[in-house]
Amino acid sequence: MDVEPAAVNDLRPTIVRLLSNIGSTREIQLYLKRFSQLDATRFAVVKVGGAVLRDELDALVSSLSFLQQVGLTPIVVHGAGPQLDLEFEAAGVERRVVEGLRYTTPEALAVVRRVLQRENLRVVQALQEEGVRATPIHTGVFECAFVDRQRFGLVGKVVRVQTAALEAAINAGSIPVIPSLGETAEGQIVNVNADWAANELVKRLQPYKIIFLTSTGGLLDEEGRLIESISLSTEYEELMRQPWVHSGMRVKMEQIHDLLMELPPSSSLSITRPGEMAKELFTHRGSGTLVRRGEAILTFERWDDLDRDRLATLIESSFGRRLRPDYFETTSPFRIYVSEHYRAGIVLSEHEGLTYLDKFVVSEDAQGEGLGKAIWRTVQARHPKLFWRSRGGNRINEFYFANASGALREHPWTIFWRGLDDWREIRRAIEHCRSWPISFEGG
Repeated sequence: MDVEPAAVNDLRPTIVRLLSNIGSTREIQLYLKRFSQLDATRFAVVKVGGAVLRDELDALVSSLSFLQQVGLTPIVVHGAGPQLDLEFEAAGVERRVVEGLRYTTPEALAVVRRVLQRENLRVVQALQEEGVRATPIHTGVFECAFVDRQRFGLVGKVVRVQTAALEAAINAGSIPVIPSLGETAEGQIVNVNADWAANELVKRLQPYKIIFLTSTGGLLDEEGRLIESISLSTEYEELMRQPWVHSGMRVKMEQIHDLLMELPPSSSLSITRPGEMAKELFTHRGSGTLVRRGEAILTFERWDDLDRDRLATLIESSFGRRLRPDYFETTSPFRIYVSEHYRAGIVLSEHEGLTYLDKFVVSEDAQGEGLGKAIWRTVQARHPKLFWRSRGGNRINEFYFANASGALREHPWTIFWRGLDDWREIRRAIEHCRSWPISFEGG
């Protein structure tokens, strides 16, 4: 890598300070540790659209430079759609699109190659001018077959990804920059859809992070608001039923779903702006739309129906404290929600007709994945009236304040409630929080 491990360790205090304005020190250190443990070639694939190269190259270069400074080497794949449209118009070459693909004649392919190689070298040069090691790789990565030569011309679909050139660049600490061009086994250069190229590279490498850089900075809902996270296992079907998910967004969601279903559960896809990449990578809140396979949320009503030992381990590791030996015997559950791999959980009990949130836990390795938000949304939808308490210094209190309709600070607790409108209900909730015993050893 370009930055030796010792050098990275020396830089970390400075790095954490630089990032402190976008997230907590704890979050930043968590992600630095997580990323540094990955195989270098499996850190991230970054797909960059032509509009980003045209309008936000400086921001892209700045973000990639920062990643190299912390010892991380992403692989960059790019297209050049808007640039190609202009070049075709200037050259008097007919722009013909068939089923969303650019019909490519030999004459058109000459333009495609020239523009993609020009944009590729433009990115590499901009990086090198900022002191970033970057390697242009124009051929030898995507081996293709013709999609349908009669219908689409010289358009290829990727049948094999060759990684030797990528690995050589990464081992030298240099960011590989790849245009969406391929060649057949016979050596014919072909035009490749940039999304297809990025997706096949992702399937071959199975990176920890997949980043799509766009000008919108994420997926937007029907009111134009950013969708912060999507858990495919719990939200995909409902999302696809929405009338506003159509046309390009529908196709994009289907592609993302199919891609992530072929990857390990730990993989995720982020859609963000170039200038927000560090925030998306190094903070739980992120900056764009985070899409994960997620985990199914399991529902239980009795302790005996679930793996009690795994739940106890999750709770104790999340709080850093041991549960009282009699916790499960003395706590009568109303509902228990647990992710299928026991990486997040919520325990509810009932008190005088009100639902008390007794435990909300997310394992450290799942933090930032959106799994906590997914299980929270499941509970929120099924239990609109909730109350709970949290110690004053709990780092999740910011989230609680954002998701509660009311709160009362009463040392050592902050008591929260949601959906309780009757003061008599709120008073019962407060009294319960005051009297409810501590769940952990030592009080």
